[in-house]
Amino acid sequence: MGAGVSQGKKFRAAVAKHAPLQIPGAINAYCALLAEQAGFKALYLSGAGVANASFGLPDLGVTALGDVLEDARRITAATDLPLLVDVDTGFGSAFNIARTVREMERAGVAAIHIEDQEQAKRCGHRPNKATVSAEEMCDRLKAAVDARGDERFVIMARTDAFAREGRQAALDRAAAYVAAGADMIFAEALYTLDDYVAFTRAIRVPVLANLTEFGLTPYFSVDELASAGVRMVLYPLTAFRAMSQAALKVYRTLRERGTQQSLLESMQTREELYGVLKYHDYERKLDDLYARTTPKPEKKAVAKSARRRARKGA
Repeated sequence: MGAGVSQGKKFRAAVAKHAPLQIPGAINAYCALLAEQAGFKALYLSGAGVANASFGLPDLGVTALGDVLEDARRITAATDLPLLVDVDTGFGSAFNIARTVREMERAGVAAIHIEDQEQAKRCGHRPNKATVSAEEMCDRLKAAVDARGDERFVIMARTDAFAREGRQAALDRAAAYVAAGADMIFAEALYTLDDYVAFTRAIRVPVLANLTEFGLTPYFSVDELASAGVRMVLYPLTAFRAMSQAALKVYRTLRERGTQQSLLESMQTREELYGVLKYHDYERKLDDLYARTTPKPEKKAVAKSARRRARKGA
């Protein structure tokens, strides 16, 4: 959607206007529509979400560029909200990173974040993460920046160095990443509001806070993060976790009780589903098209008689 519109420009504008910009994860196009209906101004496609939801795999760098692109295309086709996409370490060397950027732009994505973990990456809130050198990460970023066709397309640098190298090392890395061309910084797995303040005071580009559940970062409120200077707040898999728990309850109830009767009040109704999808608008268009293109019964009979006469004459 929105052909010819710079999605990167829209993302930057949303960050500027709505800071701290809340960015919920959407694991598919329908979830993207729900988030849009709830009033969000930007969306996120998580690498873990693609691996977990689309492939039933852990977030250990198993999925590839094409896998993430497929889910990204479906979301950008369904909504005009700017989409931030997790591209892990870029899916390879400099040429692969350049291809990743070009394909994401072509898919209508607004922004990507690329991280400084080793190629065999791990979830940012799991132990035993390993990072590449700052120099290697800067090379990744330079490849990404050089490859973009739209200079407003956002290249966000994620650093996972805080957990193993400490605050100052992570700050030094972030500064180097900005110098290498990063438009924004994703400071992963910070512990305190003071940690965020240290980043936002030292780094003169927008900083993102990742509020994933059951991880290392506390559940800070938007107001608390705003006071710390954070410009973006990410909820990568919040809806997915709730959906998964609800689905498990449904499956167990069906299996144990043999009926869904007790679950109906917790379900989205058919009409609510149709409202999100604009189902009735589609039906009206179909009915109108059918009415204009289908001959009336009497016209059918006249046409059939004419064809018979023509065959006899032949």
